[in-house]
Amino acid sequence: MASRMLIIVDVQNDFCEGGALGVAGGAEVAARITELVRRSGDQYDRILASQDWHRGDTDNGGHFATPPAEPDYSQTWPVHCVAGTAGAAFHPAFEALAAALGDRLDVVRKGYGVPSYSVLEGTVVATGENVENLIAGGEWERIDVVGLAYDFCVRATALGAIEASAGAPVRVLRSLTAAVHPEENRRLEAELVAAEVEISDV
Repeated sequence: MASRMLIIVDVQNDFCEGGALGVAGGAEVAARITELVRRSGDQYDRILASQDWHRGDTDNGGHFATPPAEPDYSQTWPVHCVAGTAGAAFHPAFEALAAALGDRLDVVRKGYGVPSYSVLEGTVVATGENVENLIAGGEWERIDVVGLAYDFCVRATALGAIEASAGAPVRVLRSLTAAVHPEENRRLEAELVAAEVEISDV
């Protein structure tokens, strides 16, 4: 029987305003995702919520810019989402809901010691499942992707889900994401559509 999946990407303090790598509109995205799950979460058979979860004692394979080098905000980044810190925690708008969902929510962590963008590179904390294998092994009616940031981890996750699911419909809910470089959204969306990812304002 086909199932529906919602993937919530990196709705964490460091990716929202005031965080180490804050995206404009990040807090509003967190609030909108929380409302979506409260209103329509029952339509999903599986809900994943990822956390960037980097080591604090290394540059995580070149992911963190090392002084005196400055981050280029494309391949290298300021120190962010270090495992166990407040910056790596879910944004408060989502955190309480995540706790209330309990076993209905699968927390996924990615990027411990290595650069990691796609949620498919991560592991479900409670079970140790690899997300790519989880998606590849399922029958999916639809996979929805939301979260932060549109042009990096959301993009990589949507493209990975298209490939791993062997053609299941994958949809990015545009109003529930925000980009590091929003001026490039037209090019980004052309790339996603060319890969058969649906872009929706719903």
